[in-house]
Amino acid sequence: MKLYFSPGACSLAPHIVLEESGLAYDTVLASTKTHQLADGTDYYTINPKGQVPLLELDSGERLTEGPAIVQYIADQVPAKQLAPANGTMPRYRVQEWLNFITSELHKGFGAMFNPAMPEDGKAVMRARVLSRLTWVEAQLEGKQYLMGDAFSIADPYLFTVAGWGPRTGVDVSGLKNLGAFQARMAARPAVQAAMKAEGLLK
Repeated sequence: MKLYFSPGACSLAPHIVLEESGLAYDTVLASTKTHQLADGTDYYTINPKGQVPLLELDSGERLTEGPAIVQYIADQVPAKQLAPANGTMPRYRVQEWLNFITSELHKGFGAMFNPAMPEDGKAVMRARVLSRLTWVEAQLEGKQYLMGDAFSIADPYLFTVAGWGPRTGVDVSGLKNLGAFQARMAARPAVQAAMKAEGLLK
């Protein structure tokens, strides 16, 4: 398998899940600014959306969208219990989290990275994202991870997106449960391996 990524982008989440899975994979750097690969290939010829992540399977088939990719990876290694079994209520809870992070957090943060977004608009998005993270803070009360004491594929996505706070002016310092969650995630060997591979950790 091949993961197309950009350092610190949302592709960090499937990168972490791949590390957790123990599956063999390669990474390909795809710049979100130039939309080119290191060899000059136009990334749009690989993913017409021009976005990361993209997972290329050994069959040559390509899968896009982070929440779909992490579920695919988890289902290749059911013994690792990275996601609950399909058809169970806990699996739908994981999907609920993945959808929430995608629509309520990822998109909000993403708007703040847009240089064309006026400062007034960014201020609105900061407040909106912080209100959503404050809700997440309450859900993390008494829990190690989003699903309770067990790690799941939703956790790397929250870790990645919530980590954009300092870069966008979203002050999460008052969210103690979230802070503890971020520290817990950062200590996982798979997280450290993925971040080192992306040049985010020395």
